[in-house]
Amino acid sequence: MVIAVALTVAAVAACDADPAGDATSQGAPPAAAEATATPRITWDTCPASAEGASRDPRLTCGTVEVPLDYRNPGGEKIEVAVSKLPAANSRDRRGALLLNPGGPALPGLDTPGVVAPTLPPSVLAAYDLIGFDPRGVQHSTPQSCGFDDPSLAGLFPYPAADGSITANVDHARTDAARCATNAGKKLPYFTTTNTARDMDRIRAALGEEKISYWGQSYGTYLGTVYASLFPDRADRVVLEGNVDPTKVWANAKDNWGKAMSERFPDAARVAAAQHATLGLGGTVDEVTRKYLALADRLDRTPAPVPGTPQALTGSMLRTVTYSLLLNNQSLPVLAQFWKAAVGLADGTLTEADGQVLQQVFTAPPPTPGVPADNQATMFLALTCGDAPWSDDVDGYARRTAEDRAAWPLTAGMPANIWACAFWPKPIEEPVRVTDKGPRNTLILQNRRDNATPWEDGLGLYEVLGERAAFVGADNGGHYVYNQGSTCVDEATVTFLTTGRLPDKKLYCTDVAPQ
Repeated sequence: MVIAVALTVAAVAACDADPAGDATSQGAPPAAAEATATPRITWDTCPASAEGASRDPRLTCGTVEVPLDYRNPGGEKIEVAVSKLPAANSRDRRGALLLNPGGPALPGLDTPGVVAPTLPPSVLAAYDLIGFDPRGVQHSTPQSCGFDDPSLAGLFPYPAADGSITANVDHARTDAARCATNAGKKLPYFTTTNTARDMDRIRAALGEEKISYWGQSYGTYLGTVYASLFPDRADRVVLEGNVDPTKVWANAKDNWGKAMSERFPDAARVAAAQHATLGLGGTVDEVTRKYLALADRLDRTPAPVPGTPQALTGSMLRTVTYSLLLNNQSLPVLAQFWKAAVGLADGTLTEADGQVLQQVFTAPPPTPGVPADNQATMFLALTCGDAPWSDDVDGYARRTAEDRAAWPLTAGMPANIWACAFWPKPIEEPVRVTDKGPRNTLILQNRRDNATPWEDGLGLYEVLGERAAFVGADNGGHYVYNQGSTCVDEATVTFLTTGRLPDKKLYCTDVAPQ
């Protein structure tokens, strides 16, 4: 799909609801009662991180209790873990800025500490930076389907070497059945809409009348859902690397093949410049042809990776490539990975190339108390549980063949069948995002984003209309702010500190070429 999945180095690294805020009719209490019923957060130490992970020492953490099912607010409760990095200057404090790094299903407790170094003093003085693990993720009542392969890579349905999707159908059906057996009773309630309702409980627990928000990737959809359910409680909203809310989620993959074809040349150009040492080709076209031939070869004959029980397949080659294309700083690493993959397939692997592959195939250390398959589980819970998918297997086969022919770099995967085809019907319709509401949203979008394509950013802008301003960047990758464009960064900081949005659509060209 065109959802940004931030894979780790191991894998390398809508609708019928009332847009004015149908929270009460769908089970959420009214604002006044909610503020009274939601206790303030007790700030204390944060949960243990994975071994070797860094954390900003200024962070404190707490929890907010929320209903599992907002239609039954007096029923079972779950916890949402929240973190805070307080405003640097309380005299200039405006409020709270909630942060979400996307995924779907990425944890967010440490996001304030990651984001803070990229922000100027004016923003750090104006906002408490608030992170949270969305419901079901990491320290927020984590869910597990009990997958044997805990990585996200196994969820991406690349067809067989001959284009067949038979094995993908079996895998999708098995994954859906595993989730239904091990987590099916509660999993339907772990949705984006309920996560947005949780955000409003966080707002109340912070004692804020309104909250500002910065969401990246999947987090842009979460932000638009929140601002649609609670338009009077959203202050300043920044959306970066955007999801088109009219395509959630079955159609979100429509532009992925095209986006990869536009982003891939950035990496191929880096590889071509090092042809003397990498041997991958001296032009973008030569590198591309070699990559496609290698992917086809690994589809047919996977190459065992020394020192691991794994083999490099065409699917893994493509998944690692997708992940490393998300960030411009990773392009040189990607070129080295391609060289190592060629050496592995040819039987000419050097020691240095072997180290590159070891890095790719070494699993990250686990987070204490969190199931190994938590992100994979919640990725499916959200993408399958937010909106219905077709169960027409023949239709998936036909569209996969068409997509495979049109966009060789993605080999038909975006159009292929997912576990969602065999998922239970969602518990409610997706929230309808419209142009009704205050003008308080800044959309940031790269021209060559392989995860959430340019067209999707424009699609969101069209849906929000006068509610939003659009800032595009002549850049590649999935991250827009703090990526070398003064034009982008100034527009973002100006909005967060003054509330002023650009009067017209901006296109920032002050980005150094890769």
